[in-house]
Amino acid sequence: MQKRVENIFLKARNKRGEILVENVIFIVLNIIFISILALFVVKQSSGAVILEQTSAKNIALVLDSAKPVTIISIDMSKQKSVSDSNKIPFGDIVKINGNVVSVKLSDRTGYEYSFFNDVDVSFHPETDSNYEFTGNYIFIINDKKLKK
Repeated sequence: MQKRVENIFLKARNKRGEILVENVIFIVLNIIFISILALFVVKQSSGAVILEQTSAKNIALVLDSAKPVTIISIDMSKQKSVSDSNKIPFGDIVKINGNVVSVKLSDRTGYEYSFFNDVDVSFHPETDSNYEFTGNYIFIINDKKLKK
């Protein structure tokens, strides 16, 4: 009888130990998941990623709505300060290949967005009399038919 009672207590103790271990593993996995999620949110909300996305989309929307033979100046002073802090030359942050606008403000990231307007776009950063960048980009929209 005493051995039977001891066996019952041992089984109960082992089950309690398994439940505790399972709960600890569950809590640890949840903490890992939440910390990974928090790191992702912090990284996505950093200045470079958001500015790249909004800049590329805004430039593409402006180019889509532009008529041929138009000159557009876009203030990109915030992007200039971010690119300067990441040691990216301001003249290299915007690229246009065909109908795709690329904005790159850091070494690791970059964002591309396409526009549908069938135009030829030339662009350059605006400089002052001392050949220093002012923070504006100039976009010149030409008709592709005129270029041929």
